[in-house]
Amino acid sequence: MRRLVLGLDRTVTLVLGSALIAAGIVLVFRPGLRPRLDAVALHSATGQPWWPWACALLAITGVWWLLAHLPRPTIAALLLPGSGQPGRLLLDPRGPATLAAEILAETPGVRSAHGRVLRDRGQIVVVINAVAEPHANLDDIADAADAVTADLHAVLDRDDVTARVNLAVAGKRRALPRVS
Repeated sequence: MRRLVLGLDRTVTLVLGSALIAAGIVLVFRPGLRPRLDAVALHSATGQPWWPWACALLAITGVWWLLAHLPRPTIAALLLPGSGQPGRLLLDPRGPATLAAEILAETPGVRSAHGRVLRDRGQIVVVINAVAEPHANLDDIADAADAVTADLHAVLDRDDVTARVNLAVAGKRRALPRVS
């Protein structure tokens, strides 16, 4: 789950939970405040011009909420060669992916790089997203990407893992100075 969704979940749960607890306490200890159901008010509300818009907003929010909670296709652990009866060798692939991205980010002309591991159409893929400076030499970056992916393949030592480097070029107005 993404951080934004997780934070929103926790906030909404805290607010709704607190409101329900407070309402329950008030209704238990103050019986005179118990509301009465009035179906006429509900019927008149559904005839208002804002009602379809409110329902559409709730439906869109509900669909977004469900989509945000779909499981992400990330990989938690990889089984390494050499695993067998005595024990299993597991590797958290985020470490090598992050290190590969950091090594690629040290290439001259690369502003930043981030790595992640996911399952794409049944195959394990290490995805490195990098941002290059507008004036960068793309041949040097391509050579560095090839070297990083070859090292990554050697570290993971699995034939079913592939690597993909996505390179974006930064806008000219946001060029940042690199400190060596």
